[in-house]
Amino acid sequence: MQSNTMRAVVLDAPGGPDALQIRDLPIPTPADGWVLIKVRAFGLNRSELHTRLGLAQGVTLPRVLGIEAVGEVVKCPDGRYRKGQQVAAMMGGMGRTFDGGYAEYTCVPVAQIIAFRSDLEWRILGAVPEMVQTAYGSLTVGLDAQPGQTLLVRGGTSAVGMAAAILAKRIGMTVISTTRNPNRVESLLEIGVDHVVLDDGDVASAVRGIVPEGVDSALELVGTPTLPDTLRAVRVKGICCFTGMLSNVWTVPDFYPIEYLPKGVRLSAYSGDASDLPAEVLQGFLDDVAAGRAMVPLYRSFSLDEIREAHAIMESGDAVGKMVVTIR
Repeated sequence: MQSNTMRAVVLDAPGGPDALQIRDLPIPTPADGWVLIKVRAFGLNRSELHTRLGLAQGVTLPRVLGIEAVGEVVKCPDGRYRKGQQVAAMMGGMGRTFDGGYAEYTCVPVAQIIAFRSDLEWRILGAVPEMVQTAYGSLTVGLDAQPGQTLLVRGGTSAVGMAAAILAKRIGMTVISTTRNPNRVESLLEIGVDHVVLDDGDVASAVRGIVPEGVDSALELVGTPTLPDTLRAVRVKGICCFTGMLSNVWTVPDFYPIEYLPKGVRLSAYSGDASDLPAEVLQGFLDDVAAGRAMVPLYRSFSLDEIREAHAIMESGDAVGKMVVTIR
């Protein structure tokens, strides 16, 4: 007899990793326009760290965290997805305004679902959705990246940074990625990065030693503390996209554009949704991974019972690539 309960990770109030509590909760029932998914894996994201630390806005507690998940459809009242179909779910309030993917089951709006077909392991599939969506959206919407251009990735060993480098290389860009740790240089070269810059705070000088006129585009994943230096690495009429906040700092006090922005350098931002990742792009990426034409920068997979350890590692910044929790 099937149980009506599920195990889930609940946050009652902001705090350290110990604030994450594993509890038995009722399996949700999907209303029209929603889909119930049996979660097989979910990726960990800085967004969930921000929520746990009490830094995120618009979050109601208690809450099951998790802005993404992959798994199989259990029930879809409007019939748009069939039972057993492989799907990815992401964003749209997951883990913030309604319960998210840190659970054995999750219930999400159909608008947040992307179907796919793959024989890859769930731990690999779990690393892909939000990572690829953010990288792809940053390159296309945020930067309008084009073949033959140069791209600087500030925060290159983050999961999104590595995914952005992989996608950029696939369209023929020259990629420069940064890391603060010399031991991570080889990890970036292995995924096809052309030049690795050790981030000592003055990345712009090093980048202009490689590309004297400045890069065509830059992806800022560290946050506002490094943004001015990243902007200085961009050529006139080039563009910098602010996407990530690895530093947990994302505002600029007393912002004065004329003084802050280098002459002629454009600044954009990206914060996307499932609708920004076309199903064919997700499927194509998974097919390329299966065929050995692309790779998923997976750092480590965890069990649900190891969620506190995983969050501690994420907060420390020690992970190189994506962390994933798998559920049997």
